Amino acid sequence: MKFQKKSTSINHKIWRYLIVFSVIILALLWLFQVFFINQYYEWFKTSEIKSAAKEIIKNYNPDEFSSLLDSISYNNNMCIELRTSLGGTYTTDINNRACVNVGTSAFNYKSDFISSNKNHKTYKVVNQKYGNETLIYALKLDDTTYAFISASLVPISSTTDILQNQLTIVTILVLLLAWVTAYFMSKKISKPIEQLTKSAKELSNGNYQVTFETNENITEIDELKQTLNQAKDELAKTDELRRDLMANVSHDLKTPLTMIKAYAEMVRDITYKDKEKREENLNVIIDETDRLNLLVSDILTLSSVESNVGNLKMEEFDLTELINTIIKRFQILEITENYHFIWKQKKPILVHADKQKIEQVIYNLMTNAINYTGDDNKIYIDVEEQENDIKVSVRDTGKGIKESDLKHIWDKYYKSEKKHKRNMVGTGLGLSIVKNILKAHHFEYGVSSIQNKGTTFYFIITNQTKKESEK
Repeated sequence: MKFQKKSTSINHKIWRYLIVFSVIILALLWLFQVFFINQYYEWFKTSEIKSAAKEIIKNYNPDEFSSLLDSISYNNNMCIELRTSLGGTYTTDINNRACVNVGTSAFNYKSDFISSNKNHKTYKVVNQKYGNETLIYALKLDDTTYAFISASLVPISSTTDILQNQLTIVTILVLLLAWVTAYFMSKKISKPIEQLTKSAKELSNGNYQVTFETNENITEIDELKQTLNQAKDELAKTDELRRDLMANVSHDLKTPLTMIKAYAEMVRDITYKDKEKREENLNVIIDETDRLNLLVSDILTLSSVESNVGNLKMEEFDLTELINTIIKRFQILEITENYHFIWKQKKPILVHADKQKIEQVIYNLMTNAINYTGDDNKIYIDVEEQENDIKVSVRDTGKGIKESDLKHIWDKYYKSEKKHKRNMVGTGLGLSIVKNILKAHHFEYGVSSIQNKGTTFYFIITNQTKKESEK
């Protein structure tokens, strides 16, 4: 069984992180300024002595050496003693405090170094009389000359006590400042998040009028705010489309069902004895049943292409032959409604696509043109061969579409006029199906319209067959 971690507020996390950070910084200060100060002091003095030793080695000249030693001793508060194996000694100590008398030390470091045959060595000796410590760096200048550089280690216990008192006060002040800073910082950051959360809860309850606003100019918060506002707008649009779809589908379902019921009752009660009237009423019932069947089929098709359930079955086919077949299906309208389908292409055009779905695209575009063409009842179908592509267009001669409506024309049941009415043919879902099929093929598509002159829908087939034949 998995245990879910308990969530923590952003206020608490910011406060905790800032306090922990402050504690770490203070701990480092205490370590280096109090606990390790003696070690650091000795390391520093040792480095000074070794630097002086390097300078002595670099400028060593037995004939002219005393002035250099005096200068180094004075500048660094050190005692420098030269000793030869023949017994000669030279000592420089400007302040008369840094040199260590062997007699006052329990350890004869000079004899130890001379007998060790080493080039350099560091000693730390204690004055038996006064108890003070001295660092001594011994080095061999040549076969007969040795240098002993010494520096007193000043007791720093009083300095350490002062630092402890200061750091205690600093620690208290820093922790208080960190607590106050964390409090105000967490409030500044959490407040806009709380505002966005409140608005998001309203959105989840279906309030699409809510606006995501904050009073803080924080880049990440501003980006989140913009994203949430965009998501809200998309949800509002989707909800509106869903409501319109349900209303329109309900209307298209209710109308044929009402007519089927009415004509069925008429056949049962009135025209059942009159053969001519009965057949006329039954034909209406059949037509409305076909319309219902088409509506359900389009809804299932749209659901399939929107969810990418229907896989494309790519094949090579003759586009000209396909369009001729579709036009023949509409010939009944040429006879009964005086429609005219202008199509002049005779040359076979091979394309590579899903034949069944491209047939549905062209059929739906022609259905749309039938519903909106002008009084001349003309629909123009054209196929234009481009370099490597085929452009298919369907044009009507109707009133056209407003510029503001063009971007929405592919939406389900979208009309420039909000009042929904039944189409002469089709269901009102055709253009949405067209869009999804062409997107699945990755074909370019679009629409252009001129007021009172008509509208042209087109799509471009990427003709892979033609490309491959040219290679």
